[in-house]
Amino acid sequence: MPAMYKVRPLHGAGVLAEHLPTCMYPLPNLHRAPGAAASPQEEVDPSLQALESRQEEILKRLYELKSAVDGLSKMIQTPDADFDVTNIIQTDEFSPLAANGADLDLMLGKDYGALKDVVINANPSLPPLSLLVIHNLLCERYKILSAVHTHSSVKSVPENLLKCFGEQTKKQPRHEYQLGFTLIWKDVPKPQMKFSVQTMCPIEGEGNIARFLFSLLGQKHNAVTSTLIDGWVDTALFQLKEGSSKERGAVLRSMNAALGRSPWLVGAELTLADVVAWCSLQHTGTANSAPANVHRWSKSCENLAPFSSVMKLLS
Repeated sequence: MPAMYKVRPLHGAGVLAEHLPTCMYPLPNLHRAPGAAASPQEEVDPSLQALESRQEEILKRLYELKSAVDGLSKMIQTPDADFDVTNIIQTDEFSPLAANGADLDLMLGKDYGALKDVVINANPSLPPLSLLVIHNLLCERYKILSAVHTHSSVKSVPENLLKCFGEQTKKQPRHEYQLGFTLIWKDVPKPQMKFSVQTMCPIEGEGNIARFLFSLLGQKHNAVTSTLIDGWVDTALFQLKEGSSKERGAVLRSMNAALGRSPWLVGAELTLADVVAWCSLQHTGTANSAPANVHRWSKSCENLAPFSSVMKLLS
């Protein structure tokens, strides 16, 4: 079949080179053998490398700033907290946490650059002693930023409750702490806790809050032991602390029998059951008249620093 038209061939490399455009950016040679040195035209421009590094640094700074703002938003979105926001993060870098900080990341989820905040509302007429003891236990393991505030619904709070966390003399940058612990004295029927206001509903009740906070200490128990601990916590709160005199007597007898078999309520080590039961016993005012084993156990608790500091609030 004859061709429809003819194209005159172009001869000579000079003609092609003469018509190549110069306004396009160069591309690497895809036909070069692997490992062969790149031509000077194919080397990365140092100014481009500097621009990429600067972009990565800006993105990193923006991510850190976003994390810091997320941490502050927890305070802003907590309507009951009258926070002092004068100590906002003002540094450019975040110091690495201590080795045991990895435990909090594992249990609470990693939140890069933002301090994890626990906010508790409690009535000063019936202070949740167990939460104060657990706060002291947590302070022995983590770097905690503690604060006490008074809500407008409460007219006055005893001086010892306003200083229940001791004198907070050392003011370090917020990001150097591992956990924020804020107690707000407020007119509420029972203690309330907010941890993550974006993703988590408030936790109510001293026992439930105590379970959450005590779990941060990392104690691990099997199903039987965990069930026994939960049983003692409920018994201490609903029968020993809030029950009738008959119910209190029955609980004290059960405690006396259990403490006759082991130094603590559940086995050979201190658990949440001991913390809540001891605090409930203090609320009843019958610690000195308790059975022999309970009295001995109560003194063992008081000999521990986290308990002895709370004893000062009862005087």
